[in-house]
Amino acid sequence: MSMNDYATLLPDLEALSIAAGERILEVYRTDFTVTRKQDHSPLTKADMAAHDAIVAGLARITPDIPVLSEESARVPFATRAGWGVYWLVDPLDGTREFIKRNDEFTVNIALIEEGRPVLGVVHAPVSGACYIGARGAGCVKRERAGGRREIRVRALPAGAVIVAASRSHRGDSLNAFLQRLERQRSYEVLGMGSSLKSCLVAEGRADIYPRFGPTSEWDTAAAQAVVEAAGGALVSLDMRPLRYNTGASLLNPSFMAIADMSFDWAGLLAARPGAGA
Repeated sequence: MSMNDYATLLPDLEALSIAAGERILEVYRTDFTVTRKQDHSPLTKADMAAHDAIVAGLARITPDIPVLSEESARVPFATRAGWGVYWLVDPLDGTREFIKRNDEFTVNIALIEEGRPVLGVVHAPVSGACYIGARGAGCVKRERAGGRREIRVRALPAGAVIVAASRSHRGDSLNAFLQRLERQRSYEVLGMGSSLKSCLVAEGRADIYPRFGPTSEWDTAAAQAVVEAAGGALVSLDMRPLRYNTGASLLNPSFMAIADMSFDWAGLLAARPGAGA
């Protein structure tokens, strides 16, 4: 398929993400229970309801393209290695936010081609916002009422740098990064959950989202497609775009979603203790 062919999938993908979001909200409105997966991460009925809806929908839309979902991730690399094109899905990104009932969770669906996300949708079921991006086609934000507008990252402002940060995953590495940033620029921290942090960068409400620590490939793929389509970048700490399905592990390195790459973010990272060692 060409990129034009992929772009024709976006309306179906948008509708599918919204349908999965409705399944999530059905559970969100109840006194749901929480179980634990083998890695001790939380799991709810909403995760599985969204997973089932998305997998069935993708099988209908693109029956010949395989699907890798967080809730069905035990596909051996020997099998995955033959996937030039595949769907990468997080049916409910931000399960911890879901459990806290702070509304900041998303449905993430991305199409990966030769290790790079070429299109993606990030849908926030509670707000109804849907971020839709494709390589070479730009990025759009759809509101609950159906209104649409093109979004784009912003140039680094003369004033305070806006740093998007996790509500559930904070730590010493982020604090150290902020201390180094403060030596050069004033900053403000905007707390948010799930892939919405990267979407803040994509729509020009934040300048950087640094994530130090483990994430999985399904956590970032759709957001990377959105950020890149909006003119930004989602890169590892060596400033290279994240790549997918390159080995047996599905864990990402630490990364940053960046609006304006003209700033010397690499120099800022190089100032950290032990850098280059």
